[in-house]
Amino acid sequence: MSIYPPILGGLSADEFLTDYWQKKPLLIRNAIPEFVSPLTADELAGLSLEDGIESRIVVEQGQTGPWELQSGPFDESIFQQLPESHWTLLVQAVDLWVPEVKELLGQFTFLPPWRLDDVMVSYAPKGGSVGPHFDYYDVFLLQGQGQRHWQIGGLCDAQSPRLSDTPLRILSEFNKEEEWVLNPGDMLYLPPRLAHWGVAKNDCLTYSVGFRAPSMVDMLGDLTTELMAQGHTGYYRDPPLTTDMASTEIHPSFIQQVKSMLGELLDDEALLSDWFARYMTSPKYPELSGEVDENREAEIKGKRYQNGEVQPLGRKH
Repeated sequence: MSIYPPILGGLSADEFLTDYWQKKPLLIRNAIPEFVSPLTADELAGLSLEDGIESRIVVEQGQTGPWELQSGPFDESIFQQLPESHWTLLVQAVDLWVPEVKELLGQFTFLPPWRLDDVMVSYAPKGGSVGPHFDYYDVFLLQGQGQRHWQIGGLCDAQSPRLSDTPLRILSEFNKEEEWVLNPGDMLYLPPRLAHWGVAKNDCLTYSVGFRAPSMVDMLGDLTTELMAQGHTGYYRDPPLTTDMASTEIHPSFIQQVKSMLGELLDDEALLSDWFARYMTSPKYPELSGEVDENREAEIKGKRYQNGEVQPLGRKH
């Protein structure tokens, strides 16, 4: 792997990871010189008609109200019913279905492959947008066709005000701090929780390379399921009791005891390593695992994991 990945525009991989990854945005002009989109808008629309492919349409002023969300698979007739502008089609995991899109992932070998989520591709005519929002994951936004105007704001969290009359998580307050217009081949990296707003200046396609960021609640839930499957049978036990602890008020010693017992469980490095590798390489669409290849690999202590399963060492896919 080159220490100067071409897609980082002259930055070394170490410089990017130290100074930008999960810290601050980075605009890279001409990240892929003379880039030609491997998909057309019509081809992307065709994917949104297929069962098993996750797709959405966002209409800024829809029939049911502002920022209307529609979910696929769609019928061809829907594209005749859309307004001339101010809407967006988004199709998830296009890398699973289009080999030329999957090839884009070869540009990101400076990051662990098991961190990858998918490549989402969006099409929008002039004015198309999904509104000002933020994500909890890292994303590289590669302009494939046309131009998109990006604005970025500050960091957000679960308490940041949002619009209440739409199913989308759109910020009700957005304060622009920087802005750029991206042309084909330009790329914008955004760290988690950074407010951003992209609006199409003309017919445009954007490739969003996203990286997994499961919530701690989801991770703990999956770990609990794994522990149950393995038959772990640890039970609660009291700390040393004293008479002043015989109260309806829970004494701090009980809380410390629970923390200690959970800590003992989490100290099992072999268990955590095996669970984490399986969890982070599990297919995003398990029902399709026999039809498509989700190229995520991880290696821990002599084991190789792919698609959530342990593979023999030396066997590459």
